[in-house]
Amino acid sequence: MKKLLLAIVMLTGYVGFAQHGMDKEIKDIESKVIEWRRHFHQNPELSNREFKTAEKIAEHLRSLGMEVQTGIAHTGVVGILKGNKPGKVLALRADIDALPVPERADLPFKSTAKGEFRGEEVPVMHACGHDTHTAILMGVAEILSKNKNKIKGTIKFIFQPAEEGAPPGEEGGAKMMVEEGVLKNPDVDAIFGLHISSGMPINNIGYKPGGAMAAVNSFEINVKGKQSHGSMPWGGIDPIMVSAKIVDGLQTLVSREMPLTNEAVVLSIGKISSGVRSNIIPESAQMIGTLRTLDEGMQTQIHKRMREMVRDIAKAYRAEATIDIDPGYPITHNDESLTAQMLPSLQKAAGKEHVHLMKAITGAEDFSFFQKEVPGLYFFLGGMTPGNTEPYPHHTPDFFIDEGGLLLGVKTFIQMSIDYLNAK
Repeated sequence: MKKLLLAIVMLTGYVGFAQHGMDKEIKDIESKVIEWRRHFHQNPELSNREFKTAEKIAEHLRSLGMEVQTGIAHTGVVGILKGNKPGKVLALRADIDALPVPERADLPFKSTAKGEFRGEEVPVMHACGHDTHTAILMGVAEILSKNKNKIKGTIKFIFQPAEEGAPPGEEGGAKMMVEEGVLKNPDVDAIFGLHISSGMPINNIGYKPGGAMAAVNSFEINVKGKQSHGSMPWGGIDPIMVSAKIVDGLQTLVSREMPLTNEAVVLSIGKISSGVRSNIIPESAQMIGTLRTLDEGMQTQIHKRMREMVRDIAKAYRAEATIDIDPGYPITHNDESLTAQMLPSLQKAAGKEHVHLMKAITGAEDFSFFQKEVPGLYFFLGGMTPGNTEPYPHHTPDFFIDEGGLLLGVKTFIQMSIDYLNAK
């Protein structure tokens, strides 16, 4: 009889815990997940300002009978679900903040929200899909809370603010949650997270063992020149011209000094501010930018050279310049052993042919701070309509997610959770 059962399993494929007895619940939760997603999309909030978002999440978790903690890292919410049997502690994480981006997509739930960023009023949009992450995890929480008999151990649902970075002068995000003990009491053994991808077709999953996403450092460069009339540039020191030389020089650090066949490096200037009118050479200029690296040694080296180059280029043109490099986020590193253990779970949830090994990307994630403390696995969920040949990138006004892919996120988290907690 045992041999017959084994043969049946081999022929039909293994039916995972998540599907055993939960198929209908998973299917039925889809409409709720989409409704939640649309609510958050239409009501986005910037980093460390996710007050109403946090209230809605906490209300939902309380309705499920969970122990709920609020106010972690300002606006973070944690729900604790204890299974019917003792065991390990697993954390599942979703980020909840939006971006200062105007929305152009013509959606019935389009965002028209406003917020304040760097002292200016800005449009606010979920231009990176955090609304989908939040809705997915709320759906996972609802289903698992009704199936505690299938849970051996404890699950922490972590809804994290400020993944996009805390406002200047503030702390926040995963680093602050860790410092405030989110992985303690009870102590977390492993953590899983996902990110929607506008460039991957729905119903597909991408993963990579080891370094999956880059370390990120924001930096600010301040150039001091000497003001003069625009018709007499020799009477001053032009900080705009010096800034242009610095931008050009910094790019050579990537193209001429970094061993790019080892790992990728990206250096981008995102904003230059200087001057008030056409015929005045200003006294100062400011630049802000981002650096992405996938190797710690290369990161250390380029930091050193950036400081040297900014100082020395400015000096060559009789100006002064300083650079401040933010500590940023570490490399998002998927624990190799945990990834190998959970790969069958990803394949059970999506189907083996829909799970793809990826190359590392130069996007960054503060999920890496959790991974510095406990083994973690961060994977990618398809959000692109099949056949779309020109998907819009994240962090842009036209960013778009096909909601048909959200249910796989729910299914995958559930599959991984049950498999991990019930593993011997």
